[in-house]
Amino acid sequence: MYTKTYTNMSEIIQKDGQEIVRVSISEAARLFGVNPQTIRRAIKAQEVTYVVVAGRYKINFESLVKWSQQKTTVRNKSNTRGIGQYVDKWKIKNTLYSPNKKSAARLQTKKDDDAAE
Repeated sequence: MYTKTYTNMSEIIQKDGQEIVRVSISEAARLFGVNPQTIRRAIKAQEVTYVVVAGRYKINFESLVKWSQQKTTVRNKSNTRGIGQYVDKWKIKNTLYSPNKKSAARLQTKKDDDAAE
């Protein structure tokens, strides 16, 4: 028996210890500041990887980012209309709560040791 599932949230799946993030066509269009038809053209041309869930396209976010950086017009729209317009606001000016290089290296070493066990 089939169950239709509708959601507006991104789909996150664990595969080989890595998270695979999948977004819908409308979410991708909003994130990158392009028309949904542009995303559909990329799907049709097989420029992005996707799966169909309950009759709806779910696009692999990693392939979407690679595609957007290869296309000059999409990259420019992403920087002006999409998520790229907020990047300057994300730059951390106060490093008080940012990890220093020594503690970051120590955490990475601990993660590597835990993974080896």
